[in-house]
Amino acid sequence: MSRIHEAIQKAAQERSAAPATDFAPLPFDVELAPERKSVAPASVIGCVTPVSTSASTSAEPLEFDDLQRRCTRPRWRPEPNSTIFSNPALSTIGAEQFRTLRSRLYQLRSSQPLRTILVTSAVAGEGKTFVVANLAEAIGRQRDRRVLIIDADLRASRLHLMVGASAAPGLSDYLRGDIDEVAAIQSGQDSSLYLIPGGTKIANPSELLSNGRLKKLLDRVAPLFDWIIIDSPPCLPVADANVVSNFCDALLFVVKAGSTPAEIAQRARHELEGRNVLGVVLNSVSEKGLAYGSYYNYRDHAHDPLKESTNRILD
Repeated sequence: MSRIHEAIQKAAQERSAAPATDFAPLPFDVELAPERKSVAPASVIGCVTPVSTSASTSAEPLEFDDLQRRCTRPRWRPEPNSTIFSNPALSTIGAEQFRTLRSRLYQLRSSQPLRTILVTSAVAGEGKTFVVANLAEAIGRQRDRRVLIIDADLRASRLHLMVGASAAPGLSDYLRGDIDEVAAIQSGQDSSLYLIPGGTKIANPSELLSNGRLKKLLDRVAPLFDWIIIDSPPCLPVADANVVSNFCDALLFVVKAGSTPAEIAQRARHELEGRNVLGVVLNSVSEKGLAYGSYYNYRDHAHDPLKESTNRILD
């Protein structure tokens, strides 16, 4: 039986065994997939107001000087409690969990090509966007690390709200050929974190995501960043996640404990067949429902408003 299936069966059992409101953030253990050859990261620094928004047709490698000169740097205005790191009083344990997830990813990359990570879930509401934003912030807080987050959930873009950025221009505008890759990128005051938001609302996300321009985008910007983390739509309602995963090194699968039925897990397992699934991030695990592995029995955040804190990741 797939370990993804087992993990989500665990979540389904917790749904019936524990009250939905009895959630508290807990550290997690990590078991990772088999390791392969490594790819060294690259460094990036800040950027300034763009001088052009025309679509690029150049086959020349993208230089960071060009990115620095042309990408936008607006003043991001995130909500006070949008991420765990934005208010440390909310969840010290939750922040440590994302640091642990970060360290596990670096361990994997020490022996396999791993730079572009897709984050998805079976259905909506599992907390994948929350995981993307907090994992990116955990990486960006390291010295000389640069991370790009991309909102590929073009049907329900929310990643820009997590960082307080504008939604457009963004990925959809690039995929339509209205702008080039640099004009789609934003950077806030902290030059370690970069964003490509969802962009202008469109009616045909699947067609745009599969038109070949997304792969070109990733090929051009990947050498400039240590990590690229992509928020995609859930894998069951639409085919977008499978399309985007073709251009990624691996994926993380997010499950909300006490929410996802086992039969949905089975369908998701088939959808992800053949993909390099690094692990399952089990969200919102209650202390009572965590029956295996090591954990800290902290209750100081039992009423944490950030219910979507990461709890455990399994292979």
